Amino acid sequence: MPDAPFDLILSDVRLDGRRCDLGLRDGRLARIAPAGTLTGGPVEPGRGLLALPGLVDGHIHLDKTFLGLPWLPHRPDGSVAGRIAAEKTQLAAIAEPMARRARHLVESIAARGTTAIRTHVDVDAGAGLAGLKALLALRAEVAHLLSLQIVAFPQSGVLRHARVLEDAVAAGADVVGGLDPACIDEDIEAQLAIVFGIAERRGVPIDIHLHDPGELGAFELRRIAARTRAAGLQGRVAVSHAYALGQVEEATLARTAAALALAGVAIMTNGPGPEAMPPVKRLVAEGVTVFVGSDNIRDAWSPYGNGDMLERARLVGYRAALLSDAELRLGLDLVTSAPAKVLGLPDPTLAEGAAADLVLVDAAHVPEAVAAAPPRALVVKAGRITARDGVLAR
Repeated sequence: MPDAPFDLILSDVRLDGRRCDLGLRDGRLARIAPAGTLTGGPVEPGRGLLALPGLVDGHIHLDKTFLGLPWLPHRPDGSVAGRIAAEKTQLAAIAEPMARRARHLVESIAARGTTAIRTHVDVDAGAGLAGLKALLALRAEVAHLLSLQIVAFPQSGVLRHARVLEDAVAAGADVVGGLDPACIDEDIEAQLAIVFGIAERRGVPIDIHLHDPGELGAFELRRIAARTRAAGLQGRVAVSHAYALGQVEEATLARTAAALALAGVAIMTNGPGPEAMPPVKRLVAEGVTVFVGSDNIRDAWSPYGNGDMLERARLVGYRAALLSDAELRLGLDLVTSAPAKVLGLPDPTLAEGAAADLVLVDAAHVPEAVAAAPPRALVVKAGRITARDGVLAR
């Protein structure tokens, strides 16, 4: 019986230790067959390259980037509040529209194999919903490159900006955010009551930035876990950064990890340079979902970053001592399956019937791909080639 026609055939790619042809149709992986056997559509030679699922960035700030602008020197400040103030000053002096800067970053990360992201966008009483509206428009424009989920991020605090935070969710933000309930708002329960209240009323997930340190941060994590269970939001709450988990003693860590696992609260890390990092292997062993994001890319918070999620997996793996082949495979999960789960997306597996979001890299297998972070030879989103050798297909 002849093969059904395909929109695209990727011939001779490595998949789970075997050489295969992948037949793509209607944005999905319609057929996996032995290499050299599929016909019935245009052929893109895979050249024996390794196929990986499309990469997922679980935490990025499209609205903050300076990417595409002339170099802007970093202005150090030792506190979160100080950095927020410095950023506002720098962004106010930039003439380049945010939407254009964000588009530049989207194109850059899409060319590196990212096919889905969760981006945070600042909302407050001063700026209103301008940033959110710009990203909602951008989402439609770049849907062929990646899926884009938006968090309404109250960087200036929740208590003073609760109305605009709820307005943002009503206007189309997919997730409600929070930030350091103790150190920013100085009232843990009041901030959490607002954030969880919006989530319950609007039926949206939660993603809270938590930089608060040590025992204080661990206490906040347990309060977030308790509220998650009380609200029935298991699996719909994430905490980003959670430096405290890398700063506390064993007894506190064990107690907090157990609470997070029971409540289904996920933890995001970007492998932060100067900060303590949550103990990835320990948390995963305790049943906590851990995922990775790039966070800030060339902005007022950091001059570093390029949005390459394989490179980020390698960085987190290096810091978390992911050394064995099994642990390196966990490194790939941190930038594919785990963030997809948090974002509520289907598992980005390469199996018949799955979405045809994938990348090809020059590696023999997944452990080598994570350890080496080779360039993306080909990127496919929804069955369509979107980039070759790090350059978007036009």
